[in-house]
Amino acid sequence: MHSKIPINAFLSLILAMLIWGSSFIALKATLNDTRPYTVIFLRMFFASLFFILFIKKFLQYKFTKRDIKLLLLLSLFEPSLYFMFEVNALRFTSASQAGIIASTMPIITAIFAGILLKELITRKLILGSLLSMIGVVILSTNANTTSHATNPLLGNLLELGAMTCGAAYTIIAKKLSSKFSALFITASQAFIGSVFFLPFFLYEYIQYGFHSSYSSMLWIVYLGIVVTLGGYGLYNFALSKIDASRAAIFINLIPIFSVILGYLVLQEKLNSIQILASLLIIIGVIMSEYKRKYI
Repeated sequence: MHSKIPINAFLSLILAMLIWGSSFIALKATLNDTRPYTVIFLRMFFASLFFILFIKKFLQYKFTKRDIKLLLLLSLFEPSLYFMFEVNALRFTSASQAGIIASTMPIITAIFAGILLKELITRKLILGSLLSMIGVVILSTNANTTSHATNPLLGNLLELGAMTCGAAYTIIAKKLSSKFSALFITASQAFIGSVFFLPFFLYEYIQYGFHSSYSSMLWIVYLGIVVTLGGYGLYNFALSKIDASRAAIFINLIPIFSVILGYLVLQEKLNSIQILASLLIIIGVIMSEYKRKYI
């Protein structure tokens, strides 16, 4: 039986999910007048500026070749590939729908843990996964084309790709958390992410110039400081205290936060069939985790 989650890890995860739920709204808002890779690069850049303050502390770590490979692999999955999927997903689907798709990440994480870490894959996990995937298909194919979702099927598939990368990131981050602090892991993601997205930013700048409103820049700063530093910092801290599969379960809170914030900030709405599909996704997730003790 699992032990109880420490209160500091529990509160860190709740706050991290609220922050990540708001990131869909922030990204959607910035994409109205700012090129996608410009948004990601500036987000990583602003976060990196903060972490420069801790360079001396980070240099005290002793790195093996395996550590370096894991850090590079971690940053390849997230932020690099993750944000490439997600920022393009939000060009085609709504923030609310993207947030709902995010609820599939715990299932994907559990499947990866079963394959890579030899954890048990139960029949309930398989059935729950199928229900959630059916929900994703229904949610996507029954979405109306609107100004918030010009191609929801494509956007939701891209978001599913982002969740796959997020699941891989969770497993690798858990391995690294036994040796490195949450602050360092988050900083490495920001630094490597900045380098990775710099060529994309330069291409967009040369091709299209730089265009961004004052409000979009405020959202970008929010993404860089609050979401990257705060969200990832809190999540990585929690990973140092509990198992990766248990931490991933809290991802289920993201759709709740994203739908509420999407409605309040962007006036996004879901139709009745999409609401039923969303419930199917959540039921599938709950079924896959039934009878596990988390708190």
